[in-house]
Amino acid sequence: MSVLVGKKAPEFTAPAVVNGGEIVENFSLKQYEGKKYVVFFFYPADFTFVCPTEIVAMQEKLAEFEKRDVAVVGASTDQQFSHWKWLQTEKNDGGIKGVKFPLVADSAMTISENYDVLAGEWDYDETGKAVFNGNPQAYRGLFLIDKEGVVRHQVVNDMPLGRSVDEVLRMVDALQFFEENGEVCPANWHKGDEALQATQEGIANYLGKN
Repeated sequence: MSVLVGKKAPEFTAPAVVNGGEIVENFSLKQYEGKKYVVFFFYPADFTFVCPTEIVAMQEKLAEFEKRDVAVVGASTDQQFSHWKWLQTEKNDGGIKGVKFPLVADSAMTISENYDVLAGEWDYDETGKAVFNGNPQAYRGLFLIDKEGVVRHQVVNDMPLGRSVDEVLRMVDALQFFEENGEVCPANWHKGDEALQATQEGIANYLGKN
């Protein structure tokens, strides 16, 4: 798997559903560069099982992300019309009605491939015809992108394993704390906890007290 941390996030332009129901044809993360942090996450498919729990959990904490100047964007290999229909479906029918952040349609699977979260790959058969081997869906990849468009954190879960939204917020807090203060964040750090200077004296003092 590719490690994108420290690199510019792969660019793309694709259809997306925004504001809970508006289809746009040319959505791009470039609109946030220089303005906002981005949490860009992939999920396997619309109308599935773990996926709506994650998406609804993201929506429930959307105000917390917005307070931190973070845009949340989801993506799967479904078409935009599938996203739209799912967004119109009530939660008690397995839908995600009420979700307001963008959902990108990666039906060509190129975005998932460029972020290296696609659960399969293209190959050629003996006649030279392109064939896809594996599952044409994305693993649960998540990428925290800074205001310069650089990936600062990534995590990839297998499809049965739902992610923690609180952990995503914790990583946003850690990145912003480091940017603002220059101190590094130790294991299990949360906003308000003590950090440390990235020096021998700094780690010695921290471990001596903790």
